[in-house]
Amino acid sequence: MSQIPATQRAVSVHAFGEPTKLSNDHPVPDPSSLGPNECLVKLETAGVCQSDLHARNGDWLLKPPRLPFIGGHEGVGKVVAIGKGALVEEGGVKVGDRVGLKWIATVCNKCEFCRKGNESSCPKRLTNGFSTDGTFCEYIRTWTDYVTPIPDVLSSAAATPLLCAGLTVYKGLKHANSLPGEWIAIPGAGGGLGHLAIQLARNMGLRVLAIDSGEDKRKLCMSLGAEQWLDFAETSNIVADVQRLTNGGPRTALVAAGGAKPYEQALIYLKPTGTLIAAGLGSDAVMQAPFMVWVGKELKLVGSALGSRQDAIEVLDLAAQGKVVAHYTTRKLEDVESIFTELAQGKVTGRVVLEI
Repeated sequence: MSQIPATQRAVSVHAFGEPTKLSNDHPVPDPSSLGPNECLVKLETAGVCQSDLHARNGDWLLKPPRLPFIGGHEGVGKVVAIGKGALVEEGGVKVGDRVGLKWIATVCNKCEFCRKGNESSCPKRLTNGFSTDGTFCEYIRTWTDYVTPIPDVLSSAAATPLLCAGLTVYKGLKHANSLPGEWIAIPGAGGGLGHLAIQLARNMGLRVLAIDSGEDKRKLCMSLGAEQWLDFAETSNIVADVQRLTNGGPRTALVAAGGAKPYEQALIYLKPTGTLIAAGLGSDAVMQAPFMVWVGKELKLVGSALGSRQDAIEVLDLAAQGKVVAHYTTRKLEDVESIFTELAQGKVTGRVVLEI
């Protein structure tokens, strides 16, 4: 076991809607207190997501159940301690392994949802940076059966965005059952979820219309394989323009933006029998959807909040093959609040990764 300090740096939420606080003497979990299915991970990187901002603000319908808590829900680091009696065979982790942490920290592994691989719906799940302390810190206590091995060819920073954003859009695309050669529209294409969705959709043989705003995001989206680009700030009729650019409308829309408007627009421009993948989450957005549109066009709605352990392994494997690459900037742990401001203003292109 490596030398483990008694205290660490950590960024915590103490009051909803108030700035987070950086502590230099937050207690490190005691390695001797680890249970048989627990481990201690020394983090190397942590991702910053719009969801972390919502958790800090407490503006979702479901708020974090306790205050204070350490924010952050995606990260990569090395196992430095493991609980007594923890299994190391059959894929279990051991000291020295580099592993990834996701939004879901652990599940019951016993309920109907877990048995069917729908772990995100487990009623007993715990989530990092929400119902349990998250990754905006140096050391995190977590569960051995839910960390994800990181392929050797991926750096910790490159793997980090895939553990939330990549996982979320990958699951949605898998469940949409889109066919190669069909069009997909991606509102929010230049952001953390959207830029990964472009690449994953291209890997599935789909033709991509990227929807976002700004020259930097246009360049990023086109470089990742988008066939068409639409700046929502420069169009007077987004529905007509989407249908024009996609030969009558896309068969699939993956909404990676958080507001209600992109969802409502997608309902109109989708082709009949199309699929709307809901991945972007706003704080209080409510989609107005006329039944005549849903029923008349026979549309399908696929919600995608989280992926399974297997989904995470598959996304990282695609990245290890060079088929999906996260575009990110690196910052420091003390920059969390300024990053939140940039996220709220829509100024972040790609993803932000903290170097711990």
